[in-house]
Amino acid sequence: MLGMIVRFVVSALVLLLVSYIVPGLRVNGFTGALIAAVVIAVLGYAIEKLFGDKITRTGRGAVGFITAAVVIYFSQFIVPGYITVSIIGALLASLVIGIVDSFVPTTLR
Repeated sequence: MLGMIVRFVVSALVLLLVSYIVPGLRVNGFTGALIAAVVIAVLGYAIEKLFGDKITRTGRGAVGFITAAVVIYFSQFIVPGYITVSIIGALLASLVIGIVDSFVPTTLR
């Protein structure tokens, strides 16, 4: 349970950091980032279960990159007011989050 809480807090901080770097992505405060991180994780989990391992964060290729961008984009419709993102912003955020994830792990090992 503690690992899951740490993962969401780290994911929210990464999302906040990315929102300052990427144009077209806006997150409303830490609470908004935390809620968006939970929604993004749930959507990502659902898509992973639907399509399999080839689109996971660790197996990210072109399909994983596009899937992450789609998940980030559609999260704004689930939690309106907390996250706003354009299509280009979602693509850039997916790229930057992928790079940041390689340096800042969001899971406890």
